[in-house]
Amino acid sequence: MNLTPPKVITFWIAVILGVLGFLGTFMSIPLVSAYAFWFLFIGFVLLVLGLLVKGL
Repeated sequence: MNLTPPKVITFWIAVILGVLGFLGTFMSIPLVSAYAFWFLFIGFVLLVLGLLVKGL
């Protein structure tokens, strides 16, 4: 299995989702705090998919 670097936009979307999920656990952010785990989880899944799928 060959890993490829994700595109820049995919990387930044994953980072933003991860940071929102992380901050949502410590701060009261509307909509984000209720789903903080899922923001973090989807950010990591997107990053992994960016590594595994070429061109994503």
